[in-house]
Amino acid sequence: MALKFLSLGSGSSGNSYFLGTESYGVLFDAGLPCSQIKDGLNSHRIGLEQIMGLFVTHDHADHIKAVGALSSKYNIPVYATQPVLDGINSSFFVREKLDATSRRPIEKNAPIQIKDFSITAFNVPHDASDCVGYLVEYEQQKWVLATDVGLIDDEVGKHLKMANHLVIEANYDAEMLFSGNYPDVLKERITNGKGHLCNSDTANFLAANFSSHLRNIWLCHLSGENNRAELAYCTVREALDFRSINIENVNLVTLERAAPSKMYVLE
Repeated sequence: MALKFLSLGSGSSGNSYFLGTESYGVLFDAGLPCSQIKDGLNSHRIGLEQIMGLFVTHDHADHIKAVGALSSKYNIPVYATQPVLDGINSSFFVREKLDATSRRPIEKNAPIQIKDFSITAFNVPHDASDCVGYLVEYEQQKWVLATDVGLIDDEVGKHLKMANHLVIEANYDAEMLFSGNYPDVLKERITNGKGHLCNSDTANFLAANFSSHLRNIWLCHLSGENNRAELAYCTVREALDFRSINIENVNLVTLERAAPSKMYVLE
């Protein structure tokens, strides 16, 4: 069965992603209203009863607001590291807490099998109680999610380079951030290595580590105040062009912040 990817929303107002096949799938993060997640899936004839698990990257509100509600209403187990599970249940933004039967603690670098998916969490630098990215292996394909990344260290870089299909943060444009109205303390938080990736960081990594096995690049978690979709796209494209990298066979897309993407069939 073909592997399919759908972004339901990707930005500071809420994040959630679907990865699956015709018969089942998993969600990554649930920072959007339940109704929005349900409607986005239903528009592609995917029912929440097909969701085998909800994997959480970290416990910031824009990634967890609907975790408890989805889990309790639709009997979806929630997979996250123990600090993230604790953070979900202590969060002011999560009204429905996770009960003991829904929590599935995971360890980093320890694969979990969900039907035909092998899912591995890896450490990501970010200023949450804990933060991970995910590698999903299905048949011969590798899909990687790295959102809310303070910097691309060796651990993150190792997993990014494995991907055939890569969802990677391009949160802000440095010039827009530093010339903008954010207070200095917030600018420091974003850029201190435990905040977010800027367009040029993402672009330079992709250009320096481009591989012929890469088929899709989705730029995610764009800032509404300090970035623009065309700017993120052009920054990455120019870095690749500078190194004469031919991306004729690569799909490069910026994910919308507040709207679903199309459904991508991954090959």
